Amino acid sequence: MVLSNIASILLWILAHVFFIRHALFIELIIEKIDFSKVLMDIMLCFMLYAGAFHTNFEAIKKEKKSIAILSVLGTFISTFLIGGLLYGFTILINYPIDFIICLLFGSLISPTDPIAVLGILNNTRVDDRLKTNIVGESLFNDGVGIVIFTTILAVIQTGSSEFSLSHTLIFFLQEAIGGIIFGVVLGYLAFKLLKSIDHYQTELLITISVVMGGYVMASLLHISGPLAMVVAGLITGGDQVRREAMSNITETYLDKFWEMVDELLNALLFLLIGLRISVLEYKPEYLLLGLAAIVIVLLSRYFSFISLSMLFKKKLNLTHKHQLFMVWSGLKGGLSFAMALSVSAMPEKQPIVFMTYIVVLFSILVQGLSIQKVAEKLTKG
Repeated sequence: MVLSNIASILLWILAHVFFIRHALFIELIIEKIDFSKVLMDIMLCFMLYAGAFHTNFEAIKKEKKSIAILSVLGTFISTFLIGGLLYGFTILINYPIDFIICLLFGSLISPTDPIAVLGILNNTRVDDRLKTNIVGESLFNDGVGIVIFTTILAVIQTGSSEFSLSHTLIFFLQEAIGGIIFGVVLGYLAFKLLKSIDHYQTELLITISVVMGGYVMASLLHISGPLAMVVAGLITGGDQVRREAMSNITETYLDKFWEMVDELLNALLFLLIGLRISVLEYKPEYLLLGLAAIVIVLLSRYFSFISLSMLFKKKLNLTHKHQLFMVWSGLKGGLSFAMALSVSAMPEKQPIVFMTYIVVLFSILVQGLSIQKVAEKLTKG
């Protein structure tokens, strides 16, 4: 991501300072890439499944209550805190943005990116229970965040006069619970198919078809595809399926294939994010909003953990140091950026995209590169 950012800056200089034709052409190609579609419709299903496939399902089940609290309630609280604080800041600097738009930004920036989090946590030494909660939260809160984002976006597009709380709740439950149930069905079907055959090439194709076919089906059924992929990945990568439905050679090939997919798409994702800076619209007000958004996002995540720890002290059982580490390890990534770019044309789209980019950039380069040192300091004792 650092290299692609440097390349983007050089490209912009060549295109707009030296007016080199080839640089302008490359910039045009980057601008034409539908980043939101590439990630949301093509890459996301593979990346979520691959991440979940290598996650300890038994450990996730043990911490299911705390993960549910953090991923569902935590995302809701964070969304409203970010929205409220950002709204107040825009009034303070005399650059007003409607509260509903601030809420939309809160919903897309609240989820932690499972791809970024999983990659970073693999290189840190933290308590297993804490790591399970961080990974579990990141796997599920992105699905929850997408549902909240879609709901708020629908309210903006239809207008507040058409808003119905009951319809909104039904839509949310349909997307979230429907996605989880569908993921269980996909995982169970995959388990039965894998168990019925001992041919690693075919078994590999089964898992690919679960991802591709399952994601398309989820879209047609109007349920959350990301949540379905996470649940399906957890089940098919779980100990029971490995023990009862996979031979040693099948397990080896599946692990290596999905690890390769994870690494390859990871690299491509952050390369695309880095290149995108060359075509972002810039205004001084956007930079001010972006820098404020970094502080607002971190504070909101911190206060959401504080409030949840007070309400569910026994279920969460997180020390203050653990809470601080979870705040710092809550990395943002391509998912937030893709949601920001997916917003239909409206006057506030450009500041939303710019703020999201600044937060993602800070998250990956500052939080991501310092997380090991933070882990050493905060998780001792």
